[in-house]
Amino acid sequence: MAKDSRSKKKILSYLLIIMGIGLVFQGYQISDSVGSQVTEAVTGSSSDEAMMFYIAGVICLITGIVL
Repeated sequence: MAKDSRSKKKILSYLLIIMGIGLVFQGYQISDSVGSQVTEAVTGSSSDEAMMFYIAGVICLITGIVL
């Protein structure tokens, strides 16, 4: 029973790490878009959407690594 629980935890951690990498990559793609570059040029900060992807990705990565 304990082995089954550990294997499920391991699978969940791998999924979170993969999902975190994907979210960070998506945030990078969004921040590299033309619309985001215009917003960054005007306001001086990254778009909120890109920042949300970065933050969610880092949270998933850290949670996956800790598990």
